[in-house]
Amino acid sequence: MLSEAAPGKVCIVHGDVLTYRMNRAFPEHLRKMWQDDPPNIHIIGNLPFSVSTPLIIKWLENVSNRDGPFIYGRTQMTLTFQKEVGERLIASTGSKQRSRLSIMSQHLCTVQNCFVIPGHAFIPKPKVDVAVVRFTPLVEPKILQPFKLVEKVVRSVFHFRRKFCWRGVGILFPEADRLKKTEQMMQTADVDPTLRPTQLTMLHFKGLCDAYRKMCDEDSSLFAYNYRDELKEKMRSKRDRHLKQLEEEDEL
Repeated sequence: MLSEAAPGKVCIVHGDVLTYRMNRAFPEHLRKMWQDDPPNIHIIGNLPFSVSTPLIIKWLENVSNRDGPFIYGRTQMTLTFQKEVGERLIASTGSKQRSRLSIMSQHLCTVQNCFVIPGHAFIPKPKVDVAVVRFTPLVEPKILQPFKLVEKVVRSVFHFRRKFCWRGVGILFPEADRLKKTEQMMQTADVDPTLRPTQLTMLHFKGLCDAYRKMCDEDSSLFAYNYRDELKEKMRSKRDRHLKQLEEEDEL
């Protein structure tokens, strides 16, 4: 019906937006240089809440790599999110809503909360209101490090969002030398370890990411370290020791 209402102007693609290759979606003549004004392309989406966060993270990684829909230049996006998620995306330093999404989006884009649509405007009616958020990629990111590295540092820092920030930084390192490495990274980044994650500015996160990158360059195995894997292995070993103890008691 949409195609018939606008013949030659609408192309309907049935597919999964998480896997759809947008680098082939638009005419080549619309491509612009990254430092130019945004191209005459605009991604607009009324996103299902279940895919909104993984999708914006995917597109932010595309912004960082300048691929996907951003091979055409600084393609703008206007997207809907659950109101609470929208507040996180635009949250400033010190705000209760400050989160991983705040840093990941704002270090790559200018992020604007355009307006809020009340839930009763939709059919079926959702239980929450909806925020309409616009993203315009920056000419230069505020943190000049690979996306995966920035995401790992930011995710770790906010892992203990109500604790001092050094607690989250600590899980970037194996337990054996966690305290030493954490202190080294905080000093190199010149960040007060007693600040809460929500109190950290973009400049703080830049310092932390730069310091972590330097440490990863010095130790090639560091970036592959995963706190959860070590924790699981620790719990597994503890369980195995407990089972072995019970078996020994049964034999007695």
